[in-house]
Amino acid sequence: MARRLPSTPPVLPGFSPVHVLGSGGFADVFLYEQDMPRRQVAVKVLLDEVVDDRVRQMFQAEANLMARLSTHPSILTVFQASVAADGRPYLVMELCSASLSERYRREPVPVSQVLSVGVRIGSALETAHREGVLHRDVKPSNILLTAYGNPVLSDFGIAATLGEADPDEPIGMSIPWSAPEVLADESRGTIQSEVYSLAATVSSLLAGRSPFEVPGGDNSAAALMARIDKGGPRATGRPDVPPTLERLLAAAMSRRPQHRPTTVMDLVRGFQQVEAELSLPQTPAEVAVEAWAVSSPAREGERTVVGGIGSPTRTGRRRRTPATLRGGAAATAPSGVGTVHRSASAVRGRRGPRSAVLWASVASAVVIAALAVTTLVVVTRGGADAVPVVTDLRATAGGSSVTFRWTDPGLRPGDTFVVTADGTTSQQSGTTFVVTGRPGAEQCISVAVNRDGRTGDSSDERCATIGAAS
Repeated sequence: MARRLPSTPPVLPGFSPVHVLGSGGFADVFLYEQDMPRRQVAVKVLLDEVVDDRVRQMFQAEANLMARLSTHPSILTVFQASVAADGRPYLVMELCSASLSERYRREPVPVSQVLSVGVRIGSALETAHREGVLHRDVKPSNILLTAYGNPVLSDFGIAATLGEADPDEPIGMSIPWSAPEVLADESRGTIQSEVYSLAATVSSLLAGRSPFEVPGGDNSAAALMARIDKGGPRATGRPDVPPTLERLLAAAMSRRPQHRPTTVMDLVRGFQQVEAELSLPQTPAEVAVEAWAVSSPAREGERTVVGGIGSPTRTGRRRRTPATLRGGAAATAPSGVGTVHRSASAVRGRRGPRSAVLWASVASAVVIAALAVTTLVVVTRGGADAVPVVTDLRATAGGSSVTFRWTDPGLRPGDTFVVTADGTTSQQSGTTFVVTGRPGAEQCISVAVNRDGRTGDSSDERCATIGAAS
């Protein structure tokens, strides 16, 4: 089928069009030059035929969401969003050099780089999930590379929102990287389906093909869907991929969602453990701190935040036919939307003698309660719920790295180690951490345990010099 020609770039104040960068089912992307500050940017413009009042409203909500999420270092940066004079909404975004889909089929991607991509993009997804947002179209072509070669996740649900109106309307998705329950229309997306898509993407980068693709065989939409439905993805076939990574990817792409890692962060920790096993530098898992995630109430009409993330599984299976799917289109639309409403009321009155006594009583009660809490903390800190402390941090220096090891002090399911190195912290579940550098450089780390959001006391700092005898 012939591809459509790109639309005409709109006239945007302060921007000059250069040429088209790409076209999709809902939008075109153009290269523009911004006048002030002078720089080149990518501008995504929705097609005129899909724009109506409802789409404009949803686009505004999507733009606000994308701008908020793009503060993450591994999410594509959005500079500006508006509506052109001809009525087409547009996004002004960071210009990236290429997507990973342009590389992995052309040449093998080193295991170390793939693991780093998995940790970085997984951290971006985890941050989005904690904000109540599903991406719904994780695949190699939606992972772009910045001018500095850093991977960033793009296209957060803008196209997916456009297909949200009618639940019976065929929804485009990317077959090779979509979870079986999404393809079978049992679910419109959950955290577990995002775990599947990230694992399928990592597997593709390693294997040079999508997980269920058969080289030289039938790789039509119907054939791929049949293989995905049966489960059991093909191994990467690379001798330099360790068995632990193969097992991790296979578990994350299990046919049954409950057999996959519970969260994307669990999968990220698995990638970090493989890095430690291969004596690779630990890629930090950059996830927004809790204070950042506390946001203002969602405004009426901002329908991109998914309440409770994860739609319930449908009782009936409605098999999609290949004709209803687009191999490179956007993913499923949100199945449920929730808006957080907060309210506060304060009754203010004149403070007379009675109110002064009342406030004094309240203040006394607060002081007593604080003392009670303090006493409770002192009593329980050393009890059964105390956060364990790492006490035997060891270091082994090599020619270009230092390997730090320690003994598990008693982690429970869900606990993590918080490693601090050179002022940067990362979380992992393994007991090995590798730092690389130049010979003669001193490397120091400390390790603490995080339990239920509380980080305990850090170990004594341990230092070692690269290239020196341990």
